[in-house]
Amino acid sequence: MRDLTTAASRAADPAADRRFFVFNAVVSTAALLLLGWLLLLRRGAGPVAAGDLRFLPAVNASLNAMAALLLLAGWVAIRRGSMRVHRIFMVGAFAASALFLVCYLAYHAVHGDTRYAGAGAMRAVYLAVLATHVLLSTTVVPLALTAFWFALRREFGRHRRVTRVLWPIWMYVSVTGVAIFFMLRSSYGR
Repeated sequence: MRDLTTAASRAADPAADRRFFVFNAVVSTAALLLLGWLLLLRRGAGPVAAGDLRFLPAVNASLNAMAALLLLAGWVAIRRGSMRVHRIFMVGAFAASALFLVCYLAYHAVHGDTRYAGAGAMRAVYLAVLATHVLLSTTVVPLALTAFWFALRREFGRHRRVTRVLWPIWMYVSVTGVAIFFMLRSSYGR
């Protein structure tokens, strides 16, 4: 009974929600500002300054693929009613995406932006995929943190409402991250 009372009191605490949403806004904004600074202003320090991290795009593609697979497995688990397995897969997807973000920031801090080398229709396709990927990726951190917050507080109705929006976006961002990697590689003839 104490568990239910504790969960009910957590759910009924609007001050905790406000604190979380402020934290979420600060973390999400800081991540976007850091990424913007790295890509638009700093443009990389060069491989000599911090080491050669050219292997990271392949690692990042693998982490995106892993996140997509874990998201799919988590979706299947919750459809089958296995909340415990769902939780494990979703924490794994979050960890893969968080590690991706760290590796992505490290790579771009050292090497700057990677330009698409191709031309014509494939360049247009690449830019369209990249634009949607980048725009939608800005929503993943705040939505994922919100979904985890509601799940932690056992507010599953609110959790479901957020994840109905989050899951397809996060899946799209993860899958297109892999696609972007391969489009970039093929534009350089690799």
